[in-house]
Amino acid sequence: MQATAFTYDPDTRSGSVLLDDGTPVAFGAEAFEAGGLRLLRPGQRVRIEADPGTSGAGLRITLVTLQTF
Repeated sequence: MQATAFTYDPDTRSGSVLLDDGTPVAFGAEAFEAGGLRLLRPGQRVRIEADPGTSGAGLRITLVTLQTF
């Protein structure tokens, strides 16, 4: 699934993304570290993976990485 980076705190390595429908969803350090990123800037397109069965604002993101084409 794709989203747009919305916030990122380098101290906690957590932040949030905006889904394509505008829904903000938070992610923790575990999801950020699983993607192997070092930094994330607001506005970057990212690929996210989530726990099955979660959706919308209740989505539990398990991986955040840069979107590549």
